[in-house]
Amino acid sequence: MADLQQIYFFLFLMLGPFKIIGPFAKMTQHANPQLVRQLATRSILFSILAVLIASVMGEKVLGNFGIPVPVLALAGGLILFLVALSNVIQQFTPQENNVEQPAPTLMMALSPLAFPTIITPYGIAAVIVFMTISPDINTQLKIGAMVIGIMLLNLVVMLLTRHIGKILFLFLSILGSVLGVIQVALGLMIIINQVKTIFGLV
Repeated sequence: MADLQQIYFFLFLMLGPFKIIGPFAKMTQHANPQLVRQLATRSILFSILAVLIASVMGEKVLGNFGIPVPVLALAGGLILFLVALSNVIQQFTPQENNVEQPAPTLMMALSPLAFPTIITPYGIAAVIVFMTISPDINTQLKIGAMVIGIMLLNLVVMLLTRHIGKILFLFLSILGSVLGVIQVALGLMIIINQVKTIFGLV
């Protein structure tokens, strides 16, 4: 099992704030401050609830369906690779600036904010895998604390999105692009490692 520092890095890449800044800023550009706070708070609450359910039920679901952990990790790696690659390619695709954004409503806190912007399929897969292979309850609690910490960081970033200057926003966007490339490489690494594990090549 990876050490806790590596696990945090994995979870931060998959569940962290860099993928949220752009979509949340566009979604709430015409919203009043109160609605922005409500959307941010509710979406994080939905996200924490989803992760909690996945953490508790993940191992039972794997057992009931007979899904080995490496297969789930492979599926998560494949999804991560495809989504990250798609996001990287989109950065080089001309965007239409005249596309009108729908008026923000509280329903957006659940979808598309909590799912799939904050809680991604590969993020859920990662949480289930790490929880399942944890050697003891103490490690599971530490991983849970990591996830909650990342969710609270997401909340802070969402609340500060309007107050971030253009230069800082550009910097965070560039950093997000770099992390996007890392996600592609990470997804590919997970796929290769799990294929080796499944076929007994390690």
